[in-house]
Amino acid sequence: MKRPEANDFIVGSAVLVTMVLLVTGSIWLGQIDVGKRRERVEARFEDVGNAQVGNAVVIRGVRSGRIESIELADGGWVRVGIGLDPDITLPRDPVVLLGASSLFGDWQATILEQSAAPASREVAEQIRRASGKRDLMPGAVLPDVAQLTTVAGDIADNVATFAERVRVAFDDSAAVELRSSFRNVATLSAELAQTTRTQSRNLDEITRDVKAGASELTEAARALRRTVARVDSSTSAGEVALIMGDIQMAAGTLRDAANDLHDLTSRLGGTQARLDSLLGSSASVMSKIDRGDGSFARMLNDDALYTGTDSLVQEMRALVADVRARPKRYINLRLF
Repeated sequence: MKRPEANDFIVGSAVLVTMVLLVTGSIWLGQIDVGKRRERVEARFEDVGNAQVGNAVVIRGVRSGRIESIELADGGWVRVGIGLDPDITLPRDPVVLLGASSLFGDWQATILEQSAAPASREVAEQIRRASGKRDLMPGAVLPDVAQLTTVAGDIADNVATFAERVRVAFDDSAAVELRSSFRNVATLSAELAQTTRTQSRNLDEITRDVKAGASELTEAARALRRTVARVDSSTSAGEVALIMGDIQMAAGTLRDAANDLHDLTSRLGGTQARLDSLLGSSASVMSKIDRGDGSFARMLNDDALYTGTDSLVQEMRALVADVRARPKRYINLRLF
């Protein structure tokens, strides 16, 4: 039979070993570095998700410290204290991202350059709002697996809804109409190609015409240049001055002719007045003749004068005929 002192020793030893094992396991599970000095930095977040004190801190994929404290701060911010190994150098312009490190709910903090942050609008907006505080690194929370699963489920539901709508929209009749549309598009493409070839030929003709027009325009420019050169040479030789002198003389002659024409017009005006007066007098005389006033009018209007004149003319004709028939009767010519 064992002594009571031996039993007490065994029980005490077992309890001591158990306590040592518990402390060692706790240190190993919590990854606590006993007696190791750490450099403390802080970051601020709008929310830290499921992050907890003791979570690992990773820099460039290497475990470099752990989260030492999580506490609320003024302005609705959450301040997170991070203990880093003394030989760790922080990246330039550092930011802290909190996210899940495994599928079992473990989280970690990742410190990296702001330019290397994920291209996520939500993450970038969180970092922007958390920036601007000295001695505090800006932080953001990455979507965890549950959020991604929820978003993926929503996307799957939307895809299923869209597929169902597509299936309802594209029935047999829609497929027939779609094939008809494809045929129409093919026909339109052929017509468009034919039109393009035709217009290409027309464009070639237009291009040739434009080239010909450009050549003619160039020739006209050369002719104009030659004309200008001739004008310059004529100007230097004094021919233009002579031409201008002749033009001035012609202008003077035209002015004199215009003055003579003006005088002639004035005289014609006076002559016209006298002619109007003469025509008035003639009209008065003719009116008197027509009424039979005066001797001349009575002579013109008397039929007896016309009858006597007519008989006189007849007798003179008979006398001339008799002279022609018997000239000796009227002319007696003797020669010595």
